[in-house]
Amino acid sequence: MISFRQNGDFSKLNSYLERIKQAVKLSDLDRFGREGVNALRSATPVDSGLTASSWEYNIERNNSGAVIQFYNTNVNQGVNIAIILQYGHSTKNGGWVEGRDYINPAIQPVFDKLAEEAWKEVTRV
Repeated sequence: MISFRQNGDFSKLNSYLERIKQAVKLSDLDRFGREGVNALRSATPVDSGLTASSWEYNIERNNSGAVIQFYNTNVNQGVNIAIILQYGHSTKNGGWVEGRDYINPAIQPVFDKLAEEAWKEVTRV
């Protein structure tokens, strides 16, 4: 027979998780949003410059936390140009234009910095 006994409650765990949730303030998220947009703008391949200048971000907060969404508003004939630059696309005559991974290398340092600052805030006593 196996038995398990537990005394106390989860108040310390709940407190810790609440600190994690609140570690990155809205103003910090706004700063990281601006940094992300600047990184994406500078990394976007430039022809006319329209795609590079069309990066934006949005912050959504809910009960479980917050999300920064980066998006590009340059759409031509229903096609998001930033996406086809990233992943490639076919041409009218059946050819293929290879994509170039510029989004991930541009945004990763911003995510790393955000995670590092959040971890410092959470582990600060």
